[in-house]
Amino acid sequence: MNTQYLIIGSGGHARVLLDTLRCLGLPVAACSDNNPDRVGQTVGGVPIIAETGLASGFPAQTTMLVNSVGGVKDMTPRRRVFEHFKSLGYRFATLVHPTAFVAADVLLEEGVQVMAGAMVITGARIGANTIINTRSSVDHDCVIGAHCHLAPGTTLSGTVTVGDGCLLGTGASIIQGIRIGERCIIGAGAAVVRDIPAGVTATGVPARIR
Repeated sequence: MNTQYLIIGSGGHARVLLDTLRCLGLPVAACSDNNPDRVGQTVGGVPIIAETGLASGFPAQTTMLVNSVGGVKDMTPRRRVFEHFKSLGYRFATLVHPTAFVAADVLLEEGVQVMAGAMVITGARIGANTIINTRSSVDHDCVIGAHCHLAPGTTLSGTVTVGDGCLLGTGASIIQGIRIGERCIIGAGAAVVRDIPAGVTATGVPARIR
């Protein structure tokens, strides 16, 4: 049986992912949404279905999911979507936009999304369900945890470590060798020049814990 692709969510990131899937020549059957007002509408010509009815129409054996739930202040909703559907036996597609560069020895775990113009350089490891968004740059030997979001234009120098569940805001820059703990938020445009402990928000140039 042929594999079909279904996008969880129907917002802005879903539209970006839909474009990526089409660029890759992958068939998108539907988007899903928990909002009843969205059900029955379309995204880019693709129907929106109720998330509660997903299992009956899209069996796990023949369906690849694509997680479009993002994160502005908290990556927990994205992680919960991933873990919920994994517990039901579904798999998540790992996507690399055709205009992105990913070195041959990079490890991309399940559900990673590398968006248009992004670069992931040799020796890097990207954890499950993480977004490397538009024009982000991850240099050599970086280790990025699961359920993270590197927002557009984020720059990581070599050997940076980022813990699970982190959000790095648009245009943030992290110098080489820095360690960022789990569940951190790094503000847009921040310059991180010192290690950041887990569970904090850091903003500014240089970045300071708020």
